[in-house]
Amino acid sequence: MIQSGKVSARELLVRCVENIKKDKLNSFVELFDDAYEKAEEADRKAAEGQTIPLLAGIPIAVKDNILIEGKKCSAGSKILKNYVAPYSTSVIKKLEKEGAVFLGRTNMDEFAMGSSTEHSAYGPTKNPHDKKRVPGGSSGGSAAAVAAGECLVALGSDTGGSIRQPASFCGVVGLKPTYGAVSRNGLIAMASSLDQIGTLAKTAEDAEIIFNAIKGRDPKDSTSVEPKIKNLKFKIENFVIGVPKEFFSPRGDNPGLSRSVSSSFKEALENLQRRGFKIKEISIPSLEYATEVYYIIMAAEVSSNLARYDGIKYGLSQKGKTLLDGYMKTRKSGFGKEVRRRILLGAYVLSAGYYDAYYGRAQKVRELIKNDFKKAFGEADIIASPTTPTPAFKIGEKADDPVQMYLADIFTNAANLTGVPAISVPCGFDGKLPLGIQFMAPWVEEEKMFSLGKFFEENFPIN
Repeated sequence: MIQSGKVSARELLVRCVENIKKDKLNSFVELFDDAYEKAEEADRKAAEGQTIPLLAGIPIAVKDNILIEGKKCSAGSKILKNYVAPYSTSVIKKLEKEGAVFLGRTNMDEFAMGSSTEHSAYGPTKNPHDKKRVPGGSSGGSAAAVAAGECLVALGSDTGGSIRQPASFCGVVGLKPTYGAVSRNGLIAMASSLDQIGTLAKTAEDAEIIFNAIKGRDPKDSTSVEPKIKNLKFKIENFVIGVPKEFFSPRGDNPGLSRSVSSSFKEALENLQRRGFKIKEISIPSLEYATEVYYIIMAAEVSSNLARYDGIKYGLSQKGKTLLDGYMKTRKSGFGKEVRRRILLGAYVLSAGYYDAYYGRAQKVRELIKNDFKKAFGEADIIASPTTPTPAFKIGEKADDPVQMYLADIFTNAANLTGVPAISVPCGFDGKLPLGIQFMAPWVEEEKMFSLGKFFEENFPIN
């Protein structure tokens, strides 16, 4: 439409900014002034008859832990409040080549640690479906912005469900690609073996478009891979969808699963079965340990990654009587409560006498989970589950109960431990609160996941 002149990129941008000012969701921590210049450039090229890329002029929001050269990037933390990125992430460079317009940086849980976007130096973000409730986290600002029409698509990061969980809470599509399919170069690290840049979008097709623009091997990220998925041959009608029994009791539910989520998930599976898909109960025996393993490995890597924030190299700096005193004052005033909690937990599981008992054992169980997933994908093309155990909870409801907050990721963290791609697609409502279904595909087979996601949207539209 921009290419043909039916709509202008500037009009899109203005509408998004108007929605941001009207909604007052606290989804953005900063809007970029040069966005108008980039939008007008796309309009000018289209008016001159030049062929513009598919993403030219499209307003994209960027999570506040993804570097854009010359822009502030704080990861939602006081300790990086005035930090200016010296370079752009590889993902941003790829989108710049496609002509994308970066609208601003979105709010997030500090250093991506949280499931509600309440743990932010900029205050909590509100869910556009109910402003008394959280949008999920840590990519809650990005999810809320997409859901409220404050941008057309947004970038987020997913360490244990931080894209998919807020996507479910806000009623949008959330994509976590295969680990390494998208470069992490320039992403402020939380837990390096779990982190992955991904997308929040209105549809599975939009998520696929952005994924295809940002995927690929990057020499600046040694863990990145080149997804070879174009030559996959499959018929979606022949898909076997596996449902792990470990997520549910023999009655088909679990104590933490809300009735609305359970019934919505069952209805989604029944709809797929009526359209010819085979629904098969499968077993992933080690899955019951995924949450414990995730929180040990994540905390250990957090403790290591955040050691660099000492007030010497960059960011907030507090003077002390000694060098150690300066470190301690900087970290105490710069880090929030949740970040300090995870650093302490990580230091504990890595300490002498506990390393083998906790971190070493967790890594062994992680390998068991990966092997169990390999076996499961021998039986099923796609693994399905609810995205979250409940709909969005109220702001402040779980703020003082970290264990309950952590359990919001029980269906999502296994994908990060194993590295498989996963997508959350809207599948219903609890009153006015959205619910999501999660589809996981084998490694570097995102195409299967997108095909099923698009089929689900087209045949079972959510009003």
